[in-house]
Amino acid sequence: MSSLLSALNPEQLEAVTLPHQSALVLAGAGSGKTRVLTTRIAHLIQSGQVSPHGILAVTFTNKAAKEMLTRVSSMLPINTRGMWVGTFHGLCNRMLRAHHQDAGLQQAFQILDSADQVAVIKRILKNLSADDAKFPPRQVQWFINSAKEEGLRAYQVEAYDDFTRNMAEFYLFYEQQCNKEGVVDFAELLLRSYELLTRNEHLREHYRGRFNHILVDEFQDTNRLQYRWLKLLAGDHAAVFAVGDDDQSIYAFRGANTGNMKDFERDFDISKIIKLEQNYRSHGNILDAANTLIRNNSGRLGKNLWTSEGHGEPIRVVNAPTDFDEAAFIVDEVKSLHAEGVALSQIALLYRSNAQSRVLEHALFNASLAYRVYGGMRFFERQEIKHALAYLRLIANPHDDNALLRIINFPVRGIGMRSVELLQDDAKRHGGSLWTSMLQKCSTRTTFIPDSGDGIPARFEGSGAAGKPTRKGVEGFAELIESMRRICKTLPLPGIVEHMLEHSGLAAHYHAEREGAERLENLNELITAATSFVHEIEDDSLVAFLTHASLEAGEHQAGSGQDALQLMTVHSAKGLEFHSVFLSGLEDGLFPHDNSRNEAGGMEEERRLMYVALTRARRRLYLSFAQSRMLHGQTRYNIPSRFLREIPDNLLKWLQPVQKAATRNQEWGVRKQGPSREPGYGMQPRASNIQDSAASPWRVGQNVVHAKFGAGVIVNCEGHGADARVEVKFRAGVKWLSLEYAKLTSA
Repeated sequence: MSSLLSALNPEQLEAVTLPHQSALVLAGAGSGKTRVLTTRIAHLIQSGQVSPHGILAVTFTNKAAKEMLTRVSSMLPINTRGMWVGTFHGLCNRMLRAHHQDAGLQQAFQILDSADQVAVIKRILKNLSADDAKFPPRQVQWFINSAKEEGLRAYQVEAYDDFTRNMAEFYLFYEQQCNKEGVVDFAELLLRSYELLTRNEHLREHYRGRFNHILVDEFQDTNRLQYRWLKLLAGDHAAVFAVGDDDQSIYAFRGANTGNMKDFERDFDISKIIKLEQNYRSHGNILDAANTLIRNNSGRLGKNLWTSEGHGEPIRVVNAPTDFDEAAFIVDEVKSLHAEGVALSQIALLYRSNAQSRVLEHALFNASLAYRVYGGMRFFERQEIKHALAYLRLIANPHDDNALLRIINFPVRGIGMRSVELLQDDAKRHGGSLWTSMLQKCSTRTTFIPDSGDGIPARFEGSGAAGKPTRKGVEGFAELIESMRRICKTLPLPGIVEHMLEHSGLAAHYHAEREGAERLENLNELITAATSFVHEIEDDSLVAFLTHASLEAGEHQAGSGQDALQLMTVHSAKGLEFHSVFLSGLEDGLFPHDNSRNEAGGMEEERRLMYVALTRARRRLYLSFAQSRMLHGQTRYNIPSRFLREIPDNLLKWLQPVQKAATRNQEWGVRKQGPSREPGYGMQPRASNIQDSAASPWRVGQNVVHAKFGAGVIVNCEGHGADARVEVKFRAGVKWLSLEYAKLTSA
């Protein structure tokens, strides 16, 4: 056996040494997928079955393509420079550059990134006088890219209603503009390459004759057009070596189609699936948990991960009273692991959505632990949060020029660069702020009545209801800020944030965006941050909160090369591994996410995401949930994630807080018995019922009114003091509310 093959296990060896035939390799997490792919390439070349130029290898990231080439060059004394190894977009770009005339492109065509594409769409919408509130540019972008990924041009889109007809029209004008400017977007690279091969038989046969072996990494993440492109290139003679794992398909929102794996079996007459099940990453208990969990999904190709490394430690499950207790436990445990010699960079804190990072970041900040947000930005540095903070800064101080410039036309309100330049020139001429110049500009056009402290908000003479600006442009912006400043004087800090989000238009703007759900979650988390700040610091001032936000934004993000804790969403963690992993927020509604209930196959995708999270850990895995969590500025009482109930008890070690006498500090101990399998397990009964207190104004059967949910009737009460809460039946449904935050009034 050659040295190339000596280190392979039997299943890896079978995959690498397959004869010239198409094959599907089901590669589990940590099973040596990259080794199999690169060794297969090296073996084909070394054995003389193909030349380096007769191989096409497709990956999903430039990093993976570079690693593949590096490994092959270390195995064989060959020059890999001219090999066709790259991403779908990279390889299609290479093909179109070589045949730009046949593809109908300029020789020096340029590629639009996502931001450039949105900019082009904005120009088109403006030229067409389209309502960008009804047709947000990012939603138009999503429509265009989705159509292209289905292989559809604008004239092929089925317009079944007025909205779709408008979107198809925007797509058509966008195509024309891109052709005029000689630019293509990423989706266009693949579609135009596919169209080129479809209509040009000579080129199609040329590439089919050249590439005898096609290898595909992460096959489960391919979309429909990518699969059709591969099938077109392969023809009847190429051997397609597809490596993937249907249990790790977590990108349906990007168009990934796990059905491609079953289509591949049928279309390429795959007689046997090779399964790589030996795991070289995780201990046995972690793998057993992942295997048991994922068996709850239907339609799997099926595999069972195993390891020769032994069972290892049990999986630790943390039942925390609150999200702050959850974060405090994680920080303490990270410190202990680090003291035992585990590098911070080998510890990961995972969460389902970005908004969950704030509480963790705050705890790490207070503990002076260096951290790095992988594949994203820290909470207070995210675009939508910086926009919101800019509005809050103007409410606190309207002469803050930087804050004003950031949001004077965001969301769009018809204030162009020329108007801003005139304001800047005027401010420079008079030595004042932009705000002062703005008010002077407004006063020359109409009578502007500033806040006088008499209970009437700032307004323009003849304007509509107080607090509801009726003008557009600079005047409308000035009226908006003055109105918010006046109204916010009487609101508590969380109320200021909530009022600002609604009246600034930020919430509506991101709600209208196709991919704005995560940004909305972050904005709602800002309300929670304000509420937590008031209770923690006991300071209700807006200025103090803004100072706190600036300090947390400016500290503790680790520098390049510094040992640092890794924070990331589970999606960002795919492909990575760590000595120890903390998976937080395991509550129904967070993980699995609420949205999954309304999406076809959504729960199974969430379970695959959980499977990916579990298999990131090599030696130690922590799963945590909070009985109560502050969301949108209100306390929400949770039940643990159903995924916890799908993991066998014998694999788990339950930890619970033990209160120290006369102190709020907590120690953590092992619970002797496992949890009940009923919904809500792990929840401790409340110490008393609020009806027992004669001082409580609330009782079962009482009619109440809530600012958001309207009129309702109390159907249950429990707890006392800061823990008192009531269950209210509203028209929208039954909800538990914390009396400390709900601001209920008697009807």
